[in-house]
This record gives sequence, structure tokens and C-alpha cells, in this order.
Amino acid sequence: MSTAPSPERPAPSWAAGRAPAGRDRLGRCALAAFAAATAVDLGSLLADWHPGHLIAKPLLMPLLVAYVITRGAPRLLVAALLFGWGGDLALLFDAEAAFLVGMGSFAVGHVCYLVLFGKRPANPLLGGAYALALLGTVALLWSDLPADLRIPVAGYSLLLTAMAFRSSALGLRAGIGGALFLLSDTLIASGVAEWPQPPRPDFWIMATYVAAQYLLATGATTTREAGVP
Repeated sequence: MSTAPSPERPAPSWAAGRAPAGRDRLGRCALAAFAAATAVDLGSLLADWHPGHLIAKPLLMPLLVAYVITRGAPRLLVAALLFGWGGDLALLFDAEAAFLVGMGSFAVGHVCYLVLFGKRPANPLLGGAYALALLGTVALLWSDLPADLRIPVAGYSLLLTAMAFRSSALGLRAGIGGALFLLSDTLIASGVAEWPQPPRPDFWIMATYVAAQYLLATGATTTREAGVP
């Protein structure tokens, strides 16, 4: 009896598309759950129903991670979203220590995004606009921030602004996401500085943040799917 290895048999034609189809279904379910959790969270904030916010907010980033994994997301994107999740959890606690922990977790997420964006070119005029916005915002906030938060907030703002600018290298979708992330965190900083706030600032902070993470995540996966280096 021959001992030569037999050639590997091809998968049957009826099974060829089953794995991609299964991933697509999981992705659609995860995205629908993310949309539902977002609606519950924002609706809870508008209704001033704190338990709904406590339940829905921790679900947002894990569901978005589940979705982008089905789209073949790079590890750095998954890491950025998970560090964002860590920041989300920390900011559920109303304490300065929790604020610093949350800011640190978001900062690591921004580093992940910056490495993910790589050396792709971005518009230098946009970079100049972001630099002016950074200097103006920090200068205006500085005297109104608690003294022990001034340096951490300034350092975090530099990192966040760099991420927002570099996100534009992935295209318009990711660029808008980066800008919304900057807007969301600027609203948080202005609240810490006790500046006048728009009605329901917690709603606007979460609305811009969730939109930012979704646009950054889908912008990055779309670029990867298109094979853009």
C-alpha cells in the first residue's frame, strides 16, 4: 500500500462562502447591538436616567470591537478601542483620580491610533489649523483648570490634537472622527474648567464621542479593505 501523502481535497462548493457569510452576520448583529446600546445611552442621558447610562455605556466599545473584528480590523485599532473602553469605565466615577485614570487610558488609545495611521501624508494647512486650535484652547482653559490638572490636560490635549490631525490621512470619514473626538474632549475640559455649558452637555459629549470612535474605526477598516498602504 502506498504511503505517499494524498493531495488535500478542496472544500465542497456549498461550504466555500460559509465562513465569510457567518462573519458578515456576526458583524451585522454586533453593529445593530452597538446602535441599540448607543440609542439607550443617549436616550438615558436625555431622560436623566442614570441607571440606563451605567448599563449602556460599558457595552459600546466592546460591541464596536466585535464589529470591526469581523471586518478584519488591525490589532492597533482593537487596542485603541479597548483603551477607549477603559477610559469610559473610569469616567463613570465622579472623582479626580478616576478622571486622571480615564485620561491616561484614552491617551494610550491615541498613541495606538497614531501608530496605526503610520506615515501617510496629511494636509499641512490642516495641521496648522489644529495647532492654532490647540494653543488657543489650552491658553484659554489654563487659568480656569485646577492647578494639579493643568499639565496633564495640556499634555493630553497635545496628543489628542495630533491624533485628530493625523486621522485625516485615512480619508474624510476618519478625519471627521478625529475632529469629533477633539470636540468631545474639549467639552469635557471646559466642564472641568467650569465654563458655561450647552444644555445637556453629557449628551453632547457622548454623542460626539461615540460618533468619533465609530468613524475612526470604520475609516480604518475601510482603508485596510481597500488595500491602502
